[in-house]
Amino acid sequence: MIAGTASHAGKSTLAAGLCRHLARNGVSVAPFKAQNMSNNARVAVSPDGEWGEIGVSQHVQARAAGIPATTDMNPVLLKPRGEGESQVVVDGEAVEHIAAGEYYESHWETAREAAVAAHRRLAADHDVIVAEGAGSIAEINLHDRDLANVECARFADASILIAVDIERGGAFASLYGTLALLPDDIRDRVAGAVITKFRGDAALLDPGIAEIEDKTGVPIVGVVPHDDPGLPAEDSLSLPERAASDDDSATATALGADDGVPDDEAVRVAVPRLPRISNFTDVEPLAREPGVRVAYVELDSGLDDADAVVLPGSKNTVDDLLALREAGFDGALREFDGPVVGLCGGFQLLGERLTGADVEGTGSMSTVEGIGVLPVETHFTTDKRVERVTRTVEGVGPIRGASGTATGYEIHAGRSSPIERVDRPLGPESAATDRVLGTYLHGLFENESVRDAFVEAMFEASGKPRPAPRREGAETSRESRSPYDRAADLVADNVDLGALGVRNLVDPD
Repeated sequence: MIAGTASHAGKSTLAAGLCRHLARNGVSVAPFKAQNMSNNARVAVSPDGEWGEIGVSQHVQARAAGIPATTDMNPVLLKPRGEGESQVVVDGEAVEHIAAGEYYESHWETAREAAVAAHRRLAADHDVIVAEGAGSIAEINLHDRDLANVECARFADASILIAVDIERGGAFASLYGTLALLPDDIRDRVAGAVITKFRGDAALLDPGIAEIEDKTGVPIVGVVPHDDPGLPAEDSLSLPERAASDDDSATATALGADDGVPDDEAVRVAVPRLPRISNFTDVEPLAREPGVRVAYVELDSGLDDADAVVLPGSKNTVDDLLALREAGFDGALREFDGPVVGLCGGFQLLGERLTGADVEGTGSMSTVEGIGVLPVETHFTTDKRVERVTRTVEGVGPIRGASGTATGYEIHAGRSSPIERVDRPLGPESAATDRVLGTYLHGLFENESVRDAFVEAMFEASGKPRPAPRREGAETSRESRSPYDRAADLVADNVDLGALGVRNLVDPD
C-alpha cells in the first residue's frame, strides 16, 4: 500500500510508477483503491461485464500495469456534488446521493464488503496488488471507518510505504506525527517512507533522515525529485494555482507555457473554474499543442484575454449554472465571439434550459434557464449513462475540417435534445452552431483530427499564425517516453524497492 501523510503527496504517481516497473519486469500486477473521492472518473468493466465508473488514478495505474481497467480496481467511488453530499458509486454503479454522515451510517459496511470482494478477485488473478491510500493515513477521527487506508491495509495484509510531501514544508514533523497516530497494528505494517517532490541537493536531508529514522525506527527508503511525469490529475487540488494578486483573476501560469512559443504569439483557452468541476483533464491535450495556453479562470474574470473557451464537466450542472450566472460569466460567454466547446456538464450549461433540475441540483427548482447559446434542452432523471463510445465526426462549427471517428467515454446524468434544427457533429447527443459545440464525449481532444481542427479554428479566430507542429523525431528523449515509463523510472531510480520485498520479484538473484 502506498499511503500518505496528506492529500496530494504523490501517492498516485508512486503507485503508477510501481505498477509499470513491475509490469515491465514481467510481474502480473494490478492497482487498487478501496474507496476514492474524486469527480475525475473513467469508464471500466464491472465483474458482470457492464460498463462502470472508477477514479481516474486507478484507470491510469491499470494502463501503467498493462491491463484493462475494471471496477474491482476502485470498488467504492464518492463523487462530491455540493452541500455536503456525494454520489455513491459501488462496483461502478451509481447508488444514490447521500450526506457524509449518512454514508457511514447506512453504506459503509456494504462498501467494505464490496471492497473486500473486489480485492479478493484481483488477488486471485495477479501476483501483486499495489493499493493506493487516500488523503492522510493518520486521520484519527476516521480510523474506525477508514476504508481506503486502515481497513484496506488490514484486509489486504499490506506492507505500507508512506509518501511524505516535502514541497509544502514540515515533512519530518508530518511523518513523525503520522506514525505516532497510527493504530498499533497499522504502525507495525509500515515498511518505510519516501520523501517526495524534493528540489535541490538530497544530501542536505541526510541529518534529518538519520534523526527521524532513529526516533521512529522507520527507514526512509527514497527521496524522489520534483518531476511531473505527465500523468492525468486525480482531483482539483492538482489544478494550477490561482493568481497571487487580487487584480489578476486568471491563473498566474497557463498550461502549455513551456513550449518555446512567445505568449504574444500563442492563443489562450479559458476554462472556467466551476465550483464542482469534474474531468478537467479533458483539456490537457490542448495544452500540449505548440502555441496553445490553457488557463483556468475565475467565474468573475471575464473573457477579454481569451481566444477560445472550453467548459469542462460538472458533478452538479444546475448549481454550477447558478454560480456562473451569479458571477456574470453567462453574459460574458453570450457576448464572446470565439470558438466555444462544452463537454458533458459544460454542454448542458450551454443549452436553453435544464428540466428535472431538482433531481440534479441541491435546490428545489424544477426548471432552470441555461446560458442559451445552443438550441438544446436537457432533462434530468435518476438514470445515468456510463459507456465507452465511438462517434462519427462531422466537421462543422468549432471543429470544421475534422473527419473520421472520435472515441472516448460518456459518464452523465441527463439527456439533451434539440429544440430546433441543429448540426449534430458527434452523434445524436451533440449540437453545434458556427462557433459553439456541445458534446457528452469525454476524451474529445485526445482524438487528433478533432483536436487539430479546434486548434486551427482558435488561431483562425485570433488572427495569429499557427506555429509549425513539432517535427517527427524532434522530441527529447524524456518527451518520447510515456508518462508511465517516466513514473516507473522515478520509482526505480529513487526508491529502495527491497524494503517492500519487490526487488526479489523482479530480480530473484
